[in-house]
Amino acid sequence: MELSDIQIIERTLGGETDAFNLLVRRWERQIYGLTLRMLGRDEEAKDATQETFLSAYRNLSKFRGEAKFSSWIYRIALNICNTRLRSRAKFTLSLDEQREMSGFELAADTDDLGSGIQQEQITRHVRRALQGLPPEMRQVIIMKEYEGLKFSEIAEVLGIPISTVKTRMYTGLSELRKRLSHLREAV
Repeated sequence: MELSDIQIIERTLGGETDAFNLLVRRWERQIYGLTLRMLGRDEEAKDATQETFLSAYRNLSKFRGEAKFSSWIYRIALNICNTRLRSRAKFTLSLDEQREMSGFELAADTDDLGSGIQQEQITRHVRRALQGLPPEMRQVIIMKEYEGLKFSEIAEVLGIPISTVKTRMYTGLSELRKRLSHLREAV
């Protein structure tokens, strides 16, 4: 029988510190996916994921069970990502990073490109366009489209009304469409 998140938390708080590893194994992939999509860099996402679980462990006694554990851990991860993004914005990007972030146009003649290469380029464009969105829009799109959360779950994680979640989602998707319109023209 699989233990619920609450049961694992109770065991951890009761002195079974190894029990927390069950929560890490259960949620690590989702939290890593969220941090990677928010931050866009593998190593930074791994660090943020680790920081998320360390923070959750240290603050586990503050978890009151009023929300689901998943909402609580996602909120911690988003706070860590937002802090990292704010500190990143304070520094000027190197020329290589600026070139990497600016992207490149797909060649007009894509017939001679392998479909795998073309798909990789499209994925890269989407990732860059997503990184260019304001964090509040990006996090809603990531949680809905990549993490598969419902609007109500996202609202719970972010502590905002469902209507605000939907507005951020649709505004963000509209902005993504604008940023990616050159792909439709090039393909």
